[in-house]
Amino acid sequence: MVQEMNALTIRTATVEDAPAVARIHITSWRSAYAGIVPDDVLATLDVDVREQRWHGYLTDARIRTWVAEVADRAIGFATLGPARDEDADDGDLELYAIYLSPESWGTGAARELMRTLLTEVPETARLTLWVFADNERARHFYRRHGLAPDGVERLEEFSGTHLTEVRYVRTRS
Repeated sequence: MVQEMNALTIRTATVEDAPAVARIHITSWRSAYAGIVPDDVLATLDVDVREQRWHGYLTDARIRTWVAEVADRAIGFATLGPARDEDADDGDLELYAIYLSPESWGTGAARELMRTLLTEVPETARLTLWVFADNERARHFYRRHGLAPDGVERLEEFSGTHLTEVRYVRTRS
């Protein structure tokens, strides 16, 4: 089901959004990472556990989260906070997450979420994010928004499988 985007609203998330954000986070992971992340990892993702994590994130004053809504229903979110990499400078920011419900992919909602959060990144700040090397759809999306791989990679372990993540960066002006 492709949703009408003419009624799309992007707003700052509140702690009351934790259940919807957790649901979107898990359904998006299960669709986007099928064939990348091991099936057993995707099958064991727990909405209640994820909701509790989101309660913490949504009450952390250093982290900003936006929700994309259509007809008062959350369809996506994006989260921005201080960069967590060892080589990060004060003021560097990291896009922690940007996810949409799979039925909302291709509707422009992710583009609007990205545009919204990019307006919050000072011109002088470096913006980073991590993406699975095998996630070509996401990598293309980030390149279209001015981010590029900087040559730094890391391995993340999921149920005995090591997956490569690539760091993307939008450099300071």
